[in-house]
Amino acid sequence: MWRLKVAEGGGPYEPYLYSTNNFVGRQIWEFDPNYGTPEEQAQVEAARQLFALNRARVKPSADLLLQFQLLKENNFQQTIPTVKIGEDEDVTYEAITTAVNRALRFCSSMQAKDGHWPAENAGPLFFLPPLVMCLYITGHLDEIFSPEHKKEILRYIYNHQNEDGGWGFHIEGHSIMFCTVLSYICMRILELVIFIDADDASATHGGFRTD
Repeated sequence: MWRLKVAEGGGPYEPYLYSTNNFVGRQIWEFDPNYGTPEEQAQVEAARQLFALNRARVKPSADLLLQFQLLKENNFQQTIPTVKIGEDEDVTYEAITTAVNRALRFCSSMQAKDGHWPAENAGPLFFLPPLVMCLYITGHLDEIFSPEHKKEILRYIYNHQNEDGGWGFHIEGHSIMFCTVLSYICMRILELVIFIDADDASATHGGFRTD
């Protein structure tokens, strides 16, 4: 399962990386096959399947994997009740106060240990494919991206494919030739690499078959 590492860096694996603030605000997703209980892993898989089924209607991921992890790490329990106001009811000061406090309690649980609020930087669909292409051409693709990274890249591109089969300039955009070609070539490269490297080449990742 993927795990978010916050405010970490340097060391023997990153000898050229330097920070003046102990890497505050840095976010790294690391795959750990032993991370999470079976129930938590099932929760993550259910969220993936739900997003894939609704990808044409809801484009952003809502940072669900991030939320699952931070809620667990911060021992979050929502003790403030939900406020529901009928169509003909007046909005009271007490209702507003309760709703704001409930939101503040949830937002505080989304704060990472270094003090910042992590978030997904997603939207443009023209950043990642050229990187994959360049690494493939230079022969460094396997050094930079692990097999799990490659599977997630495929999953991400597939989940943001428009209903007409193309890809837009960003996840909410209509299909254009530029990003459709970029995404297609990127998927073909990763499809080939995973087919060669994987123990089970017929595995399915997020609805995209690698065979």
